[in-house]
Amino acid sequence: LLSCRLYCEEAKDPKRRSCQTVLAEALDIIVRSFAPILPHLAEEVFQYIPYKKDSEGVFRTGWINASSAWKKPGIEEAIEGACAMRDSFLGSISGKNALEYEVIIVIEPGLLFELMEALQAEETSSVSQLNEIMMASQTTLLSELPKETPSDANIIKGTFLINLEGGDICEQSSYKVIARPIAKAKCPRCRRYTAESSSTPCPRCLQVLAAGKGST
Repeated sequence: LLSCRLYCEEAKDPKRRSCQTVLAEALDIIVRSFAPILPHLAEEVFQYIPYKKDSEGVFRTGWINASSAWKKPGIEEAIEGACAMRDSFLGSISGKNALEYEVIIVIEPGLLFELMEALQAEETSSVSQLNEIMMASQTTLLSELPKETPSDANIIKGTFLINLEGGDICEQSSYKVIARPIAKAKCPRCRRYTAESSSTPCPRCLQVLAAGKGST
């Protein structure tokens, strides 16, 4: 997830920048948390953080102060639900390369489906947050099984309990996960199976490369 965003997206892409923001926030909190028991290490780490120029040091800038902007209702439940589906997917392919598969997630209309839509607005995507969590090359989010589903398809069924607003909103939702080998070629840049041929980058990588040339 992190490597794809950091190394495959354009330098100023919001996905890449948001990833860097999360890493910076996590580092700041970790360093401040162990500063009282490892003061010299914390201070050294703090002084080497490249974006904290002319810093007064870890002990002169206060204790942990995480912004309330990180606490968005439903985000934690959406991630946990997606991770539960990812575990079902990975379990169904028995240690094989997840990138060689596309995933179809089927959820009946309801709260769980809405949470997954927050991670993937499009029906099918290879670059959405949901697909990054699933670790597949492509993820499709549907409200019912596709008509062309083979009768012998390996359909993994599961349930997820959504608990929001301290228990005021509670809903048990079921889901189905179908994993099938993807028919596309391996992109030589991002290593996902999203290219038309093994010698040509996928559409996302072509767009990033074109943007990079245009800015030079």
